Amino acid sequence: MDISTISVKQVSGVSALKEGELHAFGVFTVQDLLEYYPFRYEDYRLRSLSEVKDGEKVTVQAKIMGLPVLQRYGKKSRLTCKVMADEWMFTATWFNRHFLKDQLTPGREITLTGKWDQRRAQMTVSDSEFPDKGVIRSGSLQPVYSVGGNITQAWMRKTVGQALVQFGEMIPEILPEDLVRKYELMPRKHAILRIHQPQDSEEGQEARKRMVYEELFLFQLKLQAYRAMNHERMDGVQHTADNATVREFVRSLPFELTDAQKKVELEILKDMRSPFCMNRLLQGDVGSGKTVIAAVALYAAVKSGHQGAFMVPTEILAEQHVRSLTKLFEPYGITVGLLTGSVTGRRRKDLLGALQMGLVDVVVGTHALIQEEVYFRSLSLVVTDEQHRFGVNQRSILRRKGFNPDVLTMTATPIPRTLAITAFGDMDVSTLSERPKGRKPISSYWVKHDKMDRVLGFISREIEQGRQAYLICPLIEESEKLDVQNAIDLYVSMSQAFPDFKVGLLHGRMTAAEKEEVMREFYANEVQLLVSTTVVEVGVDVPNATLMIIMDADRFGLSQLHQLRGRVGRGEHASYCVLIADPKSEVGQERMKVMTDTDDGFEVARRDLALRGPGDFFGTKQSGVPEFRIADMVSDFAVLEEAREDAASLVGEEAFWTSPVYSPLRHYLQREQVLQGELID
Repeated sequence: MDISTISVKQVSGVSALKEGELHAFGVFTVQDLLEYYPFRYEDYRLRSLSEVKDGEKVTVQAKIMGLPVLQRYGKKSRLTCKVMADEWMFTATWFNRHFLKDQLTPGREITLTGKWDQRRAQMTVSDSEFPDKGVIRSGSLQPVYSVGGNITQAWMRKTVGQALVQFGEMIPEILPEDLVRKYELMPRKHAILRIHQPQDSEEGQEARKRMVYEELFLFQLKLQAYRAMNHERMDGVQHTADNATVREFVRSLPFELTDAQKKVELEILKDMRSPFCMNRLLQGDVGSGKTVIAAVALYAAVKSGHQGAFMVPTEILAEQHVRSLTKLFEPYGITVGLLTGSVTGRRRKDLLGALQMGLVDVVVGTHALIQEEVYFRSLSLVVTDEQHRFGVNQRSILRRKGFNPDVLTMTATPIPRTLAITAFGDMDVSTLSERPKGRKPISSYWVKHDKMDRVLGFISREIEQGRQAYLICPLIEESEKLDVQNAIDLYVSMSQAFPDFKVGLLHGRMTAAEKEEVMREFYANEVQLLVSTTVVEVGVDVPNATLMIIMDADRFGLSQLHQLRGRVGRGEHASYCVLIADPKSEVGQERMKVMTDTDDGFEVARRDLALRGPGDFFGTKQSGVPEFRIADMVSDFAVLEEAREDAASLVGEEAFWTSPVYSPLRHYLQREQVLQGELID
């Protein structure tokens, strides 16, 4: 019998009602229950009060020395009693446990767990038990599970314990012996027992180490096996543009590609020329030149007789890309269209018709591109920018508008390579790790609000030298809840502070035409200081802007701050980022420190991940990042790397597909439907 097929109802003590409640936690089988791991442990091991710090939680063996005193306050009560542990006489206090009064008889042994207050010689008791009634918890580490509804900690502990008694011997080993030996892992049966019932913390850590590796290895095995089986199954468009044609376009660019850009360009063109579907993630720091790579790929698609689509998160960015692509493509007779929510009426109708007839070669747009009435004559390449802003479903809808078009996904939120592969599924990853030639590092400073006068002087000096500045704030209008600068007030005060300069205002509630006009004025240096909310965060490119000032910077996430900083430093002049913040929290202070320590996006991302954890970092619900049962993508990152290498080399061996040694793993893949070729996005 296989515990993955035995219903959880077979565990003694699980009623039909409780079974339904367990289903809500995703627990349907005995295996699900045994893999429902605790997220921490309560330490009920006995200690001496002499080694406990003030305010610490502790479990002690004590003797009752005095009569209990009960005080009532309406429905609430307070019970106190003198007890002795080691040589310490102290007062034990229980709240709302009046029913214990008759059991607290002088001379009786009692085990107490609670918070120790050394100054007052008292303990606030959270748990107590009498050894003469049979020890339940004390002396051990007790697992703490995520529970709710009618399922309590005590019931969960008892039920998991019962499942281990009934089915523990049936837990199969799934990892091959050589991997267990290589990492000195606990046998699976022993690890699952000890993760729920560790004798001590070292044993708990060893059990966790085993199950973390297994979980990450099995996840990577699914990806690698899917990849091996489907790499040659997903027929796509075979692009035919030759090297000479592409080289001619690259030579016409107004700058020379960096070595990193050339390497990435070759990787992408190789994928596009193969008859199979490309699925590639291009990640690079802010301003590393990803858009140029996208332009080369789109050029190759059009020169192969097809169309390309470029999906971006904001209208401002879409309009900017249309401008820059039109400039690059016009000499080659390639037409570029714009499709956003603001393109309506006749213009929209004409564009949709031209797309369907193939009269528009490249279309740039927001999520308006995935609406039902958008059809292409021959869509062969989809580029998505800042892909974490689009859900998995949005990306796949666009992909379905052609016959398995090649997909190039771009992100300026650089993340470690393996993490990128894990987060974004079955993708090849290209990384632009080099700054374009001539791109200068940006100097970053953190100042408190009381130094605002000096900041205004800095703005004035930069503008007098012919440069421009951004001033970013978190909110559009005043909010009673948040004491933060808002764009409209800030715009008014900056207009008064700089009567000789033109100050502009940009925020999300303006119409597309209003935003476009403000950005046009800023490009043309008719506006010298742009007060804006974060609508300028992604991709806006004004080479003459050298100063980025961010108000209440501690209210922004690290990757957002880094994106904003990347709006400057795009021209030949030295550029600066000034963070204005009085952070109250440690996290806020840490963010300011990271920003002033480094302007390397990969390092910023690594530290952001450590501060926030993967769920927030990727926006889990949108990006399809797996939520693991026990592994943590931040702290277990090194294990993830190892697991990926192990899975990839195993899948590459013929023995994996034939030898009986690996049949548990093949059985696992079968159960997960990977061998049926189910698509992993």
